Amino acid sequence: MPLTHFLGLLVLVILAAGATLVLAFWAKVPVLAISFAALAGSVILGVRQWR
Repeated sequence: MPLTHFLGLLVLVILAAGATLVLAFWAKVPVLAISFAALAGSVILGVRQWR
């Protein structure tokens, strides 16, 4: 993968994460709920790798 594509994908991922946080705070989603969702997603993806 060329460096420009890699850096572009990296920027898009960071922007998507930022947009997600901004929308969650704008919608007044509790930080605990955001943290729990991130933890649950990490556990689900981690379990898939153990198989």
